[in-house]
Amino acid sequence: RFAVSVGYWKDPYIQYFVRQAKERKAPEINRGELGWERGHLTCYYARVHGVSHLIKAFLERTECNCQIVNLGAGMDTLFWRLKDENLLPRKYFEVDFPMIVARKIHNIKSKPPLSKPIMESHSGDSLLIDSHSLDSSRYSIVGADLRFPSDLEEKLKKHSLDMHLPTLLVAECVLVYMTPQQSANLLKWAASAFPVAMVINYEQVNMRDRFGQIMIENLQRRQCNLAGVELCASLHSQRERLLVSGWENARAIDMMKVYSSLPQADVKRIEALEFLDEKELFEQLMQHYCICWASKDSSNL
Repeated sequence: RFAVSVGYWKDPYIQYFVRQAKERKAPEINRGELGWERGHLTCYYARVHGVSHLIKAFLERTECNCQIVNLGAGMDTLFWRLKDENLLPRKYFEVDFPMIVARKIHNIKSKPPLSKPIMESHSGDSLLIDSHSLDSSRYSIVGADLRFPSDLEEKLKKHSLDMHLPTLLVAECVLVYMTPQQSANLLKWAASAFPVAMVINYEQVNMRDRFGQIMIENLQRRQCNLAGVELCASLHSQRERLLVSGWENARAIDMMKVYSSLPQADVKRIEALEFLDEKELFEQLMQHYCICWASKDSSNL
C-alpha cells in the first residue's frame, strides 16, 4: 500500500484490504519484491507491470471470452481494477485458504466500494455468500487448499467453472510454498483440465547462489519455509517444471529484464519518486525474482 500511496502505480482498492504500514519500505524493496512475509500484499511496480501485461494480452487475445483463476489470491484487487478498465473476463475466480477468504469476504461485505462493483456486474439469481465463499455471475472467491487439485476442481465447478472455456491461471509467490510434488500436481491438473489455457507464475529464481541463500536464511529466521525452493534454481528449471507438467510452451525472465524493458519515461518517473542509493542491491533483488508463463492451445487461439 505504501508503494501505491507515493505514486508507483494506481490502485484505489488496496486501501480497503491492507492498512498503511507504520514502517516505510526501502526504495529497492518497493521496486523489487522480497516477499519475506507470506500473505502480506506487497505488490511492487515491476511485478505489477509484468503480470498485468501478460493478463491483458490473454484477455485481448480471447476478447475477454475466458475465465481467470487467481491461485492464492490473498487480498489482490485485480477483479476491481479489470472492471474499471472494462476488461472483465466472463468469470473471475479467486482461491485461497478458508481463513484468508473469510477475511476478504468480510472486507467486501463491509466496504461498499468493494461490494458495489460485484453487484453491478452480477446478473441472474441472488448472489450466494457465506463465511468461506462468495459466488456471483462474474466473480467468485473460494476457500480451498491448492495442494489437493481434485478438491479444488470440485469447489470451482460448484461456482460455475467452465472446463471448456479458455482459462488463465495466475500464481504469485504461491507455488514456492508447496513441495515440488504438490506444485507439480497442481500444474499437471491445470494443463490437463483445460483444452486452452495459460499459466503465469511469479516467484524466486537463482536461489542457489550466495544472495539466494541469504534470502532463504532471512526467511527461515522468520520461521517461513520455502518448501519448493529447489525448483527456483534457475530460469531453465522454472521453464522445465512447466514443460514437464504438460504445458506446450514456456518462458521465464527475471525481473531485471522486465524492469529494463519498461518505457524510459516510465523508469525515470519511478526512479524520481525516491532516491535509490543501493543500485547493486536493487539489481540483485530483481535478478532473484522472475515471471514464468506457459500455454497450451488445442484450438490455435
